[in-house]
Amino acid sequence: MKRKLPNITSKIPPIAAMAVILLGWEVVSISGIVPSYMLPSPVAVLTALFGDLPTILFHAKFTLLESFYGLLIGIALAFVFATMMDRFRVMDQAFYPIMIITQTIPTIAIAPILVLWMGFGMAPKITLVVITTFFPITIGLLDGYKSVDPDAIRLMKAMGASRAQIFRHVKFPGALPQFFSGLKISASYAVVGAVVSEWLGGFNGLGVYMTRVKKAYSFDKMFAVIIFIVIISLLLLLAVNIVSRITMPWLQVEKEKNNE
Repeated sequence: MKRKLPNITSKIPPIAAMAVILLGWEVVSISGIVPSYMLPSPVAVLTALFGDLPTILFHAKFTLLESFYGLLIGIALAFVFATMMDRFRVMDQAFYPIMIITQTIPTIAIAPILVLWMGFGMAPKITLVVITTFFPITIGLLDGYKSVDPDAIRLMKAMGASRAQIFRHVKFPGALPQFFSGLKISASYAVVGAVVSEWLGGFNGLGVYMTRVKKAYSFDKMFAVIIFIVIISLLLLLAVNIVSRITMPWLQVEKEKNNE
């Protein structure tokens, strides 16, 4: 009971803040301070969300596939690059500035070029997701590798461990917390990157749906899609948290000991 009470009380402030925001939104919309066609009320947005849910789910299927494939490719590339950059200092010096430069280019500027090169299918959307998700995961892994206790590495070397054994038993497990920190950021970026690329061309996806309802001045449906995207992003973050707890059970044990 002592453990549950702090967990319950910690959820009260965010719930209260969200309630205040929704109430203020409803008051502004109903009072006419902002015209309802420009800022539909939360009730109108929820009505549009549930009323158009089959169509939204149909388009969400394509956006989620693009996000999933892009995130998987981004994780694989990040693992390869971070590992090689940690192993070879020359690669770290060569590729780190390039990765920084890629993050200074707005995604909205890259998307039209990718559509021009790759067409209106899933390829440019997946590529943009890879570009947006690659950097946080790579930096997280790289920082994780560098933050590993050097005494643990020296101990493994003294015991005759190979580089592969040191990486498997010391470096990679030690880098997992930073990896999941970067993955949380990338998971939310994945959906946003897919939607942004869909704005500029395509046949299906939440971005395409948003473009269509915007042209029809159905702002209640547009807000409904935004809420839906927020829900998807939160679910992805929840999934990452669950996977991190399963992958790193020792951290959960440490947290429980600290709470006692």
